[in-house]
Amino acid sequence: MKESAVKKIAVLTSGGDSPGMNAALRAVVRTANYYNIECYGVREGYNGLINNDFLKMGARSVKNIINQGGTILKSARSAEFRTKEGRQKAYDNCVKLGIDGLVCIGGDGTFTGAKIFNEEFGIRVIGIPGTIDNDIFGTDNTIGYDTALNTAMDAIDKIRDTATSHNRVFFVEVMGRDAGFIALNSGLATGALDILIPEKKDSIDELFAKFRDAEKTGKASSIVVVAEGEKLANVYELAEKTKQTFPDYDIRVAILGHMQRGGSPSCADRVLASRLGYGAVTGLMEGQSNVMAGMRSNDLTYTPIEEAIKKHNEINEDLLLISKILAI
Repeated sequence: MKESAVKKIAVLTSGGDSPGMNAALRAVVRTANYYNIECYGVREGYNGLINNDFLKMGARSVKNIINQGGTILKSARSAEFRTKEGRQKAYDNCVKLGIDGLVCIGGDGTFTGAKIFNEEFGIRVIGIPGTIDNDIFGTDNTIGYDTALNTAMDAIDKIRDTATSHNRVFFVEVMGRDAGFIALNSGLATGALDILIPEKKDSIDELFAKFRDAEKTGKASSIVVVAEGEKLANVYELAEKTKQTFPDYDIRVAILGHMQRGGSPSCADRVLASRLGYGAVTGLMEGQSNVMAGMRSNDLTYTPIEEAIKKHNEINEDLLLISKILAI
């Protein structure tokens, strides 16, 4: 590799945490160490840039964290970084330390901040997609998605055991404020009767029709998986409307919530994080900036951050059809 375009970099985690962020951090620090680039960790995201909360990191600084969920650097949403004055403080602190490259691990909010920071002050930035929602364009999967998906699947499997034992109907809410990837794939993997996601126009009549069809085939218990961003109604309202139409149903609601964000990252997330952490550092070294490192068809790619923010991964329509067919 030719002479590096950066000599000293900083890495931060921002926004919602996701399993695998620590693995990405480890990869960034150790790749930088391998290529003799100084590396600093920034505590609590962009707040750390503003508050000058830097920690010099070497290979041993990230030992034994590849298997840990969350982020050892902590994460926060920074209202001050949204202001020009806050970003000026952040830049001044970077200049004092000699930081000429920044790796930002997070979602679209994190990337928006990185993009503006680069455009205003010229410091090189590369994003690493760390979010369980899998809604960032430019990568087949985001760090944390696979782990969250398996957490949801495991929980729904357990719920099915009690649903079957008592002939109950469960409405299970999974995370996905604007994206239904977790709901669709966990619902398909657990044999859900119906899957409600924000990307498709759902109908209460269609849901009720599925319950009636299930009765005709002798189904005594059912699981309905609902993304938290479902536009039709929230999970409690759906359960109440169903009870009004099917008064004999024994209906329960389960909200999986933030348990989906935690836990030891899966093998897939550890490998993905390692590859993207490496790719972020080598991208900075090659002169890349204002881009996101991602994996497409198992190849490392760089997508302009603006494109990663504006576009979104699309739901696979085939999976919707398959889930409908297999739910009979």
